[in-house]
Parts: sequence; C-alpha cells; structure tokens
Amino acid sequence: MAGQLTAATIRADVAELLHRDPAENFDAEDLFAAGLDSVRLMTLVERWREAGAEVDFVRLAERPTLGEWLELLVGQDV
Repeated sequence: MAGQLTAATIRADVAELLHRDPAENFDAEDLFAAGLDSVRLMTLVERWREAGAEVDFVRLAERPTLGEWLELLVGQDV
C-alpha cells in the first residue's frame, strides 16, 4: 500500500508539521489536539500520495494518531 513511504518518513513528516522531534514518542497522541489541522493533514496526504501511498484523507482524520497512521500506511503496529 505504501510504495516508497516508510514509517520513518511518516514520523518525520508529522513531526515537522507539529514542530516536534521525530525521535519523541507521540504515537498515541491525538494529532489534532497536538496542533494538526485539516490544511496540514491535506499537505501530508499530498506528500504521501506523491511518494506512492494510497492515502485517504477521511480515514486519517477519523484515526488521528501517528500509531494508527503507521498501521494504515505501512502496516506497522506500534
């Protein structure tokens, strides 16, 4: 499902938009409560589509934790 998209890339992309350290464990944190908004989410969706992922904005919005996104996008259970 992910093409060239990796867990490290997803983590780094999300951390960048939230001004967080990618090494920080924020996998279970609600990303919208942490400052992500729909515009930033759309930025991530487009970036990840360009990397070859089949990304659905609504599915990500309904499951707004990094851990759930990693599971959806690269099959990594965190």
